[in-house]
Amino acid sequence: MTTKTSPDEAVLHYGDGEFAVLRPGRFVRCAVSARAIPLEALRYWSAEHQEAYSSPEEALSRMVTPR
Repeated sequence: MTTKTSPDEAVLHYGDGEFAVLRPGRFVRCAVSARAIPLEALRYWSAEHQEAYSSPEEALSRMVTPR
């Protein structure tokens, strides 16, 4: 399965407390809502699942109801 991404969409590696940019871009997508999250506003992610979340509620919902 191929996922289409915007040229402005970054690809990150999520670590514990930090992330590394693998492909530069202006935003990433929330794994729950698919909303664009500007990199400067990114605060919530899972290093285990390698996903970003746009709010603490979305991060919590993913922990309670995994994929």
